[in-house]
Amino acid sequence: MSSFAESVRNIWKIEELRRRILFTLGILVVYRIGAYVTLPGVDARILADVSDQTRDGLFGLFDMFVGGAFFQAGIFALGIMPYITASIIIQLLGAVVPYFQKLQREGEDGRRKITQLTRYGTVGITALQSIGYAINLLSGATGQAIVVNSTFFMITTVIVLTAGTVFVMWLGERITEKGIGNGISLLIMIGIIAFLPTSLLNEFQLKSNFFIFLIEIGALVLVTAGIVLVTQGTRRIPVQYAKRVVGRRVYGGTTQYLPLRVNAAGVMPIIFAQSIMFIPSTIAAFFPESSFWLAVGTWTGDIFGWGYSLIFFFVCVFFTYFYTAIAVNPQEMADTMKRQGGFIPGIRPGKQTSEFIDNILTRITLPGSIFLGLVAILPAFAAQAGITPGFASFYGGTSLLILVGVTLDTLQQIESHLLMRHYDGFMKSGRVRGRR
Repeated sequence: MSSFAESVRNIWKIEELRRRILFTLGILVVYRIGAYVTLPGVDARILADVSDQTRDGLFGLFDMFVGGAFFQAGIFALGIMPYITASIIIQLLGAVVPYFQKLQREGEDGRRKITQLTRYGTVGITALQSIGYAINLLSGATGQAIVVNSTFFMITTVIVLTAGTVFVMWLGERITEKGIGNGISLLIMIGIIAFLPTSLLNEFQLKSNFFIFLIEIGALVLVTAGIVLVTQGTRRIPVQYAKRVVGRRVYGGTTQYLPLRVNAAGVMPIIFAQSIMFIPSTIAAFFPESSFWLAVGTWTGDIFGWGYSLIFFFVCVFFTYFYTAIAVNPQEMADTMKRQGGFIPGIRPGKQTSEFIDNILTRITLPGSIFLGLVAILPAFAAQAGITPGFASFYGGTSLLILVGVTLDTLQQIESHLLMRHYDGFMKSGRVRGRR
């Protein structure tokens, strides 16, 4: 514990790291303030009195991702999720459309163009979702909270929500560029954390037996430990480097290891899968009077239902493989290894090395993707066991995976800054990847 406290003190000794952390905290405060700014034309007090929307379904999960702004009709009601949806569409196009494949091979210039196209896509998706959100507010009991003309409210809501999402996207990019951690993921995580104290308190008040409550906390700790274990798990491939003489110095002749993570895709597959699951409910919001779309919205909105869980499981498995294929390039690894004079013992450099890495990656991704899918639907089992829906969302699922993944990623970056300046990291004997 003393070494951890010393590491925390070392963080504030590094001016650049201190500045990045304070900048990140400042951006997160701005984001949380914006979640409580109500849309023009909405009376917040009336909305709080007449709102009959349940927070236990898919909209409740969406509300958690945006920090409560969805049910409060805030200017950040759609949060960063349209940007995630646009990113999914662009990456899917990159797998089938030659133009986007060409952009992916153009290096930094191609990435800038893809980023710009993603921003344009975010604006379009946000505009469509904001129309559905406005229709949803105008219909039912919540329509009493709208104190302006419905047409005027529709126009202003589309403009404000689109501008709000673009601003949130800009905040996330600023965190990534000038702060610490992945800005988009941090914005989602801070909204989830805002719900944790309330959910924990509600669960404690509803449980008459304190021992059962302690068992639930213990189960949550075990699930979290399992997620950390799989997230940090790697398959190390030995790589031998041949000796070479440069001037009077001898390089190579050593054995190093190529680490392949069991969950190479990180937290992104679960975010992508959740964004896909939002689509049917979003479409259903455009047709509140249609019995068919009402049934579709009800079925896909039951996040603790077995049908939803089954589809969500397979979508998570698919996106784990999909994102791993995008994030990890065996051919590039093999070419880099060959240029540096490295080879895997018993495997010829070049194509055979690439195929060997690809086969191992495919095998270790299978248990990782299944574990990710099981954790994604674990809240449904927790809810069936009698845990309140709000607290059950933290028993795995998107919430816990995002919390663990983003926390580990942020700690890795802080650890790298500390080690780069010859300070001890958080854990001398730990396995935070920044140390490696």
